[in-house]
Amino acid sequence: MGAIRALWAYRGFILGNVKREFQTKYRNSLLGAAWNIINPLSMILVYTVIFSNLMRARLPGTQDPFSFSIYLCAGILTWGLFAEITNRATGMFIEHANLLKKLSFPRLCLPVVVVANSLVNFGILFGLFLIFLMATGNLHAAALPAMLPLLVLQVAFAIGMGISLGVLNVFFRDVGQFFTLFLSFWFWFTPIVYPVGILPENVQSLMSYNPMARLVHGYQQILLRGEMPDWASLLPVAVLAALFCLYGLWQFRRHAGEMVDEL
Repeated sequence: MGAIRALWAYRGFILGNVKREFQTKYRNSLLGAAWNIINPLSMILVYTVIFSNLMRARLPGTQDPFSFSIYLCAGILTWGLFAEITNRATGMFIEHANLLKKLSFPRLCLPVVVVANSLVNFGILFGLFLIFLMATGNLHAAALPAMLPLLVLQVAFAIGMGISLGVLNVFFRDVGQFFTLFLSFWFWFTPIVYPVGILPENVQSLMSYNPMARLVHGYQQILLRGEMPDWASLLPVAVLAALFCLYGLWQFRRHAGEMVDEL
């Protein structure tokens, strides 16, 4: 409760940092914030053209020509939010080294700023995706509220992992480089650009050990079919998210003083 009160007292500091980072990111850019849309949109377009048109990929049991695009977009948007939070959180203490040395403020403001910025970017993209779903007649409005607990779970998992790696990255700078490489492999071992049903049965069983596969599948059920996620299958992810958050906060409190000296 003390941490929550401290964060609330510094809400102006948090909002100011979110606004400044968003403006700085697109300063001196002709297209500005449009790049936030163009980059993932171009990737989705390339994957859609390659898999849906050139390779004639189709989801089993569906005839809708947009089904694979929706499946793909749901996975990429989910992964994009996870990757942005974890990548930013892994380097946040190093990135704000001068701020940590010169100013006195609750250090937990930094993870909050990371999450807030990532959710702003996600919100812009998801808003465009909803327009696409409405235009193609594939919007399952009744199932959308189920995304909220799924989003909370995903953010908790991502920021817990990010804080844990961020503390380690201060003392061992290879951690950030390794995690960026690891994310590339993790992406392809998550059923985003391919349906899990095309994999051999023994490989499909291994997917149950991938927490992001469970989260992505939950989003795909909501956005593609309008069905509720299998909440029981997400219980291990919730446990893992709680453990990461507790471990990250423990590591942060234990090494807070040493981190400033190291930076």
